[in-house]
Amino acid sequence: MQLRYVFTELGHGLRRNLSMHIAVILTLFVSLTLVGMGVLLNQEAHRTADRWGSQLQVTVYLCARQDSNPACTTPVTGAQKAAIEKVVSANTQVATYHSETQQDAFNKLKEQFPGKYDGPNSPITAADMPQSIWITLKDPHQYTNIESAVVGLDGVSKVQDVHKLLAPIFATISTLKWGAVGTAAFLVLAALLLVANTIRLAAFARRREIGIMRLVGASTLYIALPFLLEAVVTAALGVALAGAALAAFMKYGVHDHMRTDLNFIPWVGLHEYVQSLIVIAVLGPLLTVIPTLVLTRKYLKV
Repeated sequence: MQLRYVFTELGHGLRRNLSMHIAVILTLFVSLTLVGMGVLLNQEAHRTADRWGSQLQVTVYLCARQDSNPACTTPVTGAQKAAIEKVVSANTQVATYHSETQQDAFNKLKEQFPGKYDGPNSPITAADMPQSIWITLKDPHQYTNIESAVVGLDGVSKVQDVHKLLAPIFATISTLKWGAVGTAAFLVLAALLLVANTIRLAAFARRREIGIMRLVGASTLYIALPFLLEAVVTAALGVALAGAALAAFMKYGVHDHMRTDLNFIPWVGLHEYVQSLIVIAVLGPLLTVIPTLVLTRKYLKV
């Protein structure tokens, strides 16, 4: 196989259908950027749930030192905590639960406000934080069931419904995520149609040349390879542009503004960006190479 011929045909094909290739690259760029945004927003929802609990969770805060609840005259004792956990474990609406220690709560606070509560002169220490029990319900609408079961027990300060507290945040994230994925789906369809048209036009423009190659015994792979390389090049450029757009969003949107202005929210970082980059790096070539493989079998039969 003459690679020089393959790469020469690749250059000719890119120049011959330059406007179509640019259209495919731009469509891939926008659609892959939206897919990447969907991945980032999904990761953001997971990080928010990890920090504050999912929409199925309620939190039982136990009495702490200097508790605002007048009923909490002393911090919760070990016997009181064991009695509360026994009530929680016996409730039929509880799927799972786990306890959070004062140190765990203090570590979360330090993660949320880096540097503010470090060192020996911290205004708040682990001893000031309340212990808590995080309960995952089988049905979030049965919140009042567990609330009525634990409120009033010795050692219970308050019960917080995480669903009510975080519902607006989760609703916003979910709307943005599905909006991005839905728009990306239409653009992916447009990209597939553009790839199909590009292959059809390229095959039509080269039909005489392909016929001669068939007569001299050239293999299907040899004839189709320039088309496949064109698909890889357009996908690589689309992925590169989408990756750059996502990097700009992470730098100027998340890191420079959102993380500073809304520092109580656990924002996505480099790890989540790399995950979204991997998704679009796999999806981009698939969107161009697979339809090229299918359509070249149809249009190269001269």
